[in-house]
Amino acid sequence: MWELTALLLLATLEKPILSLHPPWTTIFKGERVTLRCDGYHPLLLELRPISTLWYLGHLLLPSHKKSIEVQTPGVYRCQTRGAPVSDPIHLSVSNDWLILQVPYAAVFEGEPLVMRCRGWYDKVVYKLHYYHDGQPVRYFHSSANYTVPQARASDSGRYQCSGTMRIPVESAPMFSAKVAVTVQEARHAAAVRLLQVQSRRAPLRLGRRVHRPRARGRGAGIALVRGCYLQPQRPETQPLAAASGAGFSPGRGVHHRPGPTGCGFGAR
Repeated sequence: MWELTALLLLATLEKPILSLHPPWTTIFKGERVTLRCDGYHPLLLELRPISTLWYLGHLLLPSHKKSIEVQTPGVYRCQTRGAPVSDPIHLSVSNDWLILQVPYAAVFEGEPLVMRCRGWYDKVVYKLHYYHDGQPVRYFHSSANYTVPQARASDSGRYQCSGTMRIPVESAPMFSAKVAVTVQEARHAAAVRLLQVQSRRAPLRLGRRVHRPRARGRGAGIALVRGCYLQPQRPETQPLAAASGAGFSPGRGVHHRPGPTGCGFGAR
């Protein structure tokens, strides 16, 4: 029984949250960034010190600290004891003169979308252009971030930047690699949509678990409740009422047919 309780507890744990500091997914070769893993630990699992597992691809890293510094490109994940593995962060390392940096975290509709075009080890970029799906969207005389104050789904796409640098004389225009950006559905709209989907899928509950056999043809849509069959009610039917100390009484329009072991809702 204890093992079953422990398994149920572990199944309900939330994923740890993996964050990146600074919050850019592309860095220059030789630079380091910090990854931090924030997990959720039930009291049952806090009897021992909390340790963190780190993964680079399928490779288990030697550190067990809450934060680590990294400079190797790849897909990073973390895991705290007993919890699922976190969502991934993909880190890219570039040896180019110019990189376009976009945030690692998801961007939702209505939120600001910020990106920056960065010269090699923070050299100033002149005649700076930002492009969205190959079309120029913003020009700056020198280094500046490009910000979309309220992002929309139409702002998703592939972004790129170009500019010149003085190394020591002004160079020809250079282009960054293209970076994909996805603007996701607004948080509240996504939550409402999820609730609607779940409500359509939720089975009828009468205090006991209800199974929905996938019946076809005649009898389809009948719910089986511990050997009892409940046909969907018509609009004029009354709902089932619960009687204190007794079983349920089927309302008008509901056909009550005993199963192999009877249909005593109140009986155990």
